[in-house]
Amino acid sequence: MTRGPDPAVAEVREAVRRFLAEHVTGDVVAIACSGGPDSLALAAATVHCGNRAGIDVHGLVVDHGLQPESDRVAGATAESLRAMGATTVTVRDVTVDGAGGPEAAARNARYAALRSAAPAGALVLLGHTRDDQAETVLLGLGRGSGPRSIAGMRECDPPWGRPLLAVPRATTVAACAALGLTPWSDPHNSDPRFRRVRLRTEALPLLEDVLAGGVAAALARTAAQLREDLDVLDDEANALLASAHCQDATVDVTVLAPAPPTLRRRALRSWLRSAGVSDLSDAQLRATDDLIGRWRGQGPVALPGNFVVRRAHGRLNVD
Repeated sequence: MTRGPDPAVAEVREAVRRFLAEHVTGDVVAIACSGGPDSLALAAATVHCGNRAGIDVHGLVVDHGLQPESDRVAGATAESLRAMGATTVTVRDVTVDGAGGPEAAARNARYAALRSAAPAGALVLLGHTRDDQAETVLLGLGRGSGPRSIAGMRECDPPWGRPLLAVPRATTVAACAALGLTPWSDPHNSDPRFRRVRLRTEALPLLEDVLAGGVAAALARTAAQLREDLDVLDDEANALLASAHCQDATVDVTVLAPAPPTLRRRALRSWLRSAGVSDLSDAQLRATDDLIGRWRGQGPVALPGNFVVRRAHGRLNVD
């Protein structure tokens, strides 16, 4: 009797197979691989499933240069991808600097490199697991940054794809062991200076203990349910904004005023983003909404990036 693959390998492959069938319409996909267990297991499964589906798999490796011999790690990861059968493998060196701290700077540099290295039009698959999703939800809760952050990461958010969001991290580790792959252990993933590391090693294990297990899965389910609700609200807010939008890029107050405040604020946030306003705080958004819902002739509202929004002649204008 023919023996099937190890259960962990089968679980990762099934997640990838379903993702490719649902989200990949062309014949090429890229996989970002750090050499860690999550992305290594994802890469192996993607090459396996891609070969059977007639999809070319391009491996992408980013060397952040943050640890000694990072070039050696990047080179070994590239060789692993070639041994798996990736169609091509590209290694990109990046410089990590900029605002937001080392985590944000590394992420921004990595994503920029992946975008530039990926084949045109191809999704770039990332090795985020169910555990990463749970950590993201907890971070969003702690920051109080609104329901969209609590809704976590999307499975498909072009150009990014995350086939393993329903797969536990323990499964990717077990899959690598079953396949004879030796993952690289990033020392930053155990450094308590980083908030996400403390969530992973302290907060989540404590919650699992106090609540008798299943916390990561429950947080991931909550994120999925919230994303479904938010998608409906986003559609309604976009329709509202379209009806209020004027040809001169202002918005008509009389169209927005009757709408529920939560829907109106979603429409306003989208309008301001399209005008180039980023990093908008909740207080600034509510102050902008007050120009409609609590209008008393107040003056303009200052926004990030030296933007100002004001009300005049029944319209809001941002400049």
